[in-house]
Amino acid sequence: MNLQKIEQGIRLLLEGIGEDPDREGLKDTPRRVAEMCQEIFAGVNQQPELHVGFNDPDIQEDLVAITNIPFYSMCEHHLLPFFGKVHLFYFPKNHKVAGFSSLIKIVEVISRRPQIQERLTHQIAEAIMNALEPRGVLVLVEATQLCVAMRGLRKEAVQTVTQVVRGEVPLDAINITRYLRGNE
Repeated sequence: MNLQKIEQGIRLLLEGIGEDPDREGLKDTPRRVAEMCQEIFAGVNQQPELHVGFNDPDIQEDLVAITNIPFYSMCEHHLLPFFGKVHLFYFPKNHKVAGFSSLIKIVEVISRRPQIQERLTHQIAEAIMNALEPRGVLVLVEATQLCVAMRGLRKEAVQTVTQVVRGEVPLDAINITRYLRGNE
């Protein structure tokens, strides 16, 4: 990540909107934004699959779920945040499972890059499929998009939902996601 280019870009942005980037309240803003970018875009060029997967002979092929994983990402269209919860469901195969913190790490890595919700959902599902080779995976993402709330239509209460199913996912797992959506 090139922090100097980010700082230069933020200076230009401030000048472009008619602000003085050297005034007291803004003089450190380019540096602060560059440092923030290191954190919020930390997932750029990272491979989430490297963080998961181990074998346990006692594991059956029953549902494994982790829900309400909070995430924050940046919409690649307007560089405004979107945030919400990720719900992950998978059915192990060949005794291969992941630690719950590893699944959370997948969400962290994939969400910390310029992104759209639809792709975020697909990439999480694909990362789990590639790392664990489960019988099936279901990923449900619920989000608030600040580009919808702050600009254009300016609808603050809108929540967007995306869902991806890969492999074999029994109907009862799909019904669980319907239950989650109905009990908020």
